[in-house]
Amino acid sequence: MSDPLAQIPLSAIRVFEAAARLRSFTRAAEELGITQAAVSWQVKALEKRLDQPLFVRLPREVALTASGERLARAASEAVGLLRAALTDLTETEDGVLSITTLTSYATQWLAPRLGDFQLAHPGIAVRLEVSSRVVDLQREPFDVAIRAGRGDWPGLEAHHLGPSVLTALCSPGFARAHGGLKRPQDLLNAPRIGEDAEWAQWFEAAGVASAGPAPGARLATDSQVIEVGLALAGQGAALGSPFLWARELAEGRLVQPFATAMPYGDYWLVYLKDRRRAPKIAAFRRWLLAQVAADGEA
Repeated sequence: MSDPLAQIPLSAIRVFEAAARLRSFTRAAEELGITQAAVSWQVKALEKRLDQPLFVRLPREVALTASGERLARAASEAVGLLRAALTDLTETEDGVLSITTLTSYATQWLAPRLGDFQLAHPGIAVRLEVSSRVVDLQREPFDVAIRAGRGDWPGLEAHHLGPSVLTALCSPGFARAHGGLKRPQDLLNAPRIGEDAEWAQWFEAAGVASAGPAPGARLATDSQVIEVGLALAGQGAALGSPFLWARELAEGRLVQPFATAMPYGDYWLVYLKDRRRAPKIAAFRRWLLAQVAADGEA
């Protein structure tokens, strides 16, 4: 029995994969650096060899037939594996490592340590984007992401970095000024920084009912860094992650008066599975996991 692949040029599969992924012959041509006519000709030749249509031609785009969907899934996986293999063979550790992560994680944990990574790997330049959005690593130009969640994102390799929980944090002076904060109930009548809804959840987890709005000025932002920063300055109690504020807690500039904490999804290092052997990603993975392990032993 003859091999079907022997009858089909790999160039046709590459063109089909781009057209299927982009849902457009025009955009596929632009990505591949060829003409739209060349894309159309390659697709028609492939359909002729397979003796079945792969696309439905629409006025402004194309849609996949059932056969096209099936072939597109396999073609996308094959092209991804081939691209990763070629990258592994040709890429050195040098280059730019693009990281996307949460603002709080970048500011409080990652950024203060990145200098150590740069010293250990002078050939790798780091580009860091901080954002609350979930970046699609398949479509956007980032090598790795650090996310909060359950670590079960399809197509991504995930390495656990640490717990993401929210608990009450404040300065030692603030705790003393409010009677030492011996019970969670003691925070009911103390200034609190952050959203009332999140505090209500924390009080519920602590077994305290009927937590109303915080007394005095209400300070709420969309940044844990700002809110816990205000708590550091003695302006109130804030909800923050002990993992991210471990240094301030160890130095005694912050205190965690109660053990009650709300799960918020753990922190994970993630990247595309087919890029696990890329030298710059492997170097960052080894360094980051070593940093996390060292923190756990401290």
